[in-house]
Amino acid sequence: MHSRSVSPRYLIASLLLCLVCAAPVRADPAGDLAQRVYDRPNGRDLTTLGRMVLTERGRAPRIRELVTYRIDKSGGETANLIRFLDPEDIAGTGLLSLDKADGSTDQWLYLPALDRVRRISSDRKGGRFVGSDLYFEDLQERKPSKDRHRLLGRQTENGILCDVLESIPVETGESIYLKRISWIDPATAIPQRVDYFERDAGTPSKRWLLRAKKRMQGYWTLTDSRMVDLESGHETRLVIDTALYDQKLPAKLFTSQTLADERLESDYRP
Repeated sequence: MHSRSVSPRYLIASLLLCLVCAAPVRADPAGDLAQRVYDRPNGRDLTTLGRMVLTERGRAPRIRELVTYRIDKSGGETANLIRFLDPEDIAGTGLLSLDKADGSTDQWLYLPALDRVRRISSDRKGGRFVGSDLYFEDLQERKPSKDRHRLLGRQTENGILCDVLESIPVETGESIYLKRISWIDPATAIPQRVDYFERDAGTPSKRWLLRAKKRMQGYWTLTDSRMVDLESGHETRLVIDTALYDQKLPAKLFTSQTLADERLESDYRP
């Protein structure tokens, strides 16, 4: 029997193929951590009842009661509705946010005094939401793919040894922030602190701090958090008193019609 000769060209191609297949997949621990934070289990839907407390020097705290609703829709979309219940001067005001699968967000604001729904334009994402330290962009869900991530090391925050993660927008001007630095608990993927940099990449302008969390229906719930304006000292505290997960909220709850008429959502309040 004659042996069949093998082409040198075939041998070289086979060797290159083996080398490619054997090459290790490049690890991205920073990107993986950012994705873990985004994917942290928080139920198919969530309803909360709580308070927003505004504090500034020389003034008594202003307390606002509010209810929030969130639902994870099909195709990677998320919808959020915020409604203020008290005091009278802000009661009925609502914000609807629809976070799309491509990373963009549509937002609408309802003001009872004007009795109309107004769409929030993209150039207003840096506007303060009802006089708080939360910008409209802060109330959007940001997909990890919109930022470049880098691990800066480990540091203790809130009594926990955290992974420190730097996130910089992929597209310049796409965010009001130049970058964000987050202190993340590696065991739970819950941020303990986030510094926001707006005008100076070396000096944060705002700081978010987690003060308390609690397991409710098996999900970690952030029950006490604060956003601080580091220049003025103005502070917005968010306290959750009640959280209900997986209540099968209907999609019709997250529409501009419901936003404009709180009677359509009052049946779903805790």
